Amino acid sequence: MTTKGRIFVLTGCTAAGKTEWALRWAEQNNAEIVSCDSLLFYRGMDIGTAKPTAEERARVPHHLIDVCEVTDRMDITDYVALAKRSVEEISSRGRRVLVTGGSGFYLKAFFAPVADAVAVSGELRSEIDARLRTEGLPALVADLEKLNPAGLGALDMANPRRVVRALERCRASAKTMAELAEEFAKTPAPFGNWDVQLVRLDRAPEELGQRILLRVKAMLGAGLIEEVQRLLPLGLKENLSASKAIGYRETIDFLEGRLPRARLVEEIAQNTRGLVKKQRTWFRTQLPEHKIVPAAVGLPDDLFVL
Repeated sequence: MTTKGRIFVLTGCTAAGKTEWALRWAEQNNAEIVSCDSLLFYRGMDIGTAKPTAEERARVPHHLIDVCEVTDRMDITDYVALAKRSVEEISSRGRRVLVTGGSGFYLKAFFAPVADAVAVSGELRSEIDARLRTEGLPALVADLEKLNPAGLGALDMANPRRVVRALERCRASAKTMAELAEEFAKTPAPFGNWDVQLVRLDRAPEELGQRILLRVKAMLGAGLIEEVQRLLPLGLKENLSASKAIGYRETIDFLEGRLPRARLVEEIAQNTRGLVKKQRTWFRTQLPEHKIVPAAVGLPDDLFVL
C-alpha cells in the first residue's frame, strides 16, 4: 500500500519533558506539532495541564490546543477527525508532522482503530448525561445490563465515562456491546495509510518523582487555585473528564472544603505518580513496539530516523 506520508509520534509519561523535546526537534526538522493530550483541547485549562505557553507556541505552530470551551464534549471520534485534518494540512505545506502527548487512548488512534461508526445524537447524549447527574451511575449500569443480557465483558462499571459511552452506543445502534465489538474488529485504523514512527521519552522513577513535585509546586505558584476558581463558574464541573483530571479535582476538593491546603501539593503529586504508573503499563501493553530514549542523556537528534 502506498503511504500518504510520515507521522512522527513522541510520547512519554507526565513530566518526562515532552514539550521541550518536541519543540527542539520540530524547530530543527521543519515540523509542526499536533497535540495528543486530552486536556489541552480546553480553553482556560492552562496551568493545571502544563499547556505550552504562548511563547512556546510562537516557536513552533501547534494544533488541537484551545479548540473548545470547558463545557464542550470531546471524544475520540472528534479527536480523530481533527487530527486527520491537521495532519493533512501540515503535510500539504511540505512540513513534517510531530504528534506529541501522553493521553493513551488518543495516542492509540495513530496505530489502531479506536472508534466505530456509531453516530450518537446530541439529544441522546444530553438525555444520558442528565440521567447520570440525577439518578447516578448504578441506574446507567442497570440499563446497560438490560441491553446486554450476555454480560458487560471487561467494561469498568465504576468508570462513569466508559459506562456512558457504552450506553450511548448500544442505544444509538440497537446492538449489544459484543455485536459492536465484533464489527469494530473489522474497522481500519484511522492512520493506516500513513507511515507512523513512535518514540517514547523516559526518565528514571526517582527523577520523574522529583520533577512531578517541582511541577506541582510551580503550578500552584503560577495560580492553579485561581485558575480553577475562574473555571468553576464557566461550567468546569459539568465536564467530568476535565473536572476529574489530576490537579483540578484536588483543587476543587480544596476549594469546597474537603482537602486542607497543607495537603494539596502532596495529594496532586501522589495522584500524578499513580497516573505515571498507569501510563507506563499502557505504553507497554497497548502500543506497538517502539524506541525508548532516556531523557537524562539523550538529544533531540536521537529521536527519529529521518
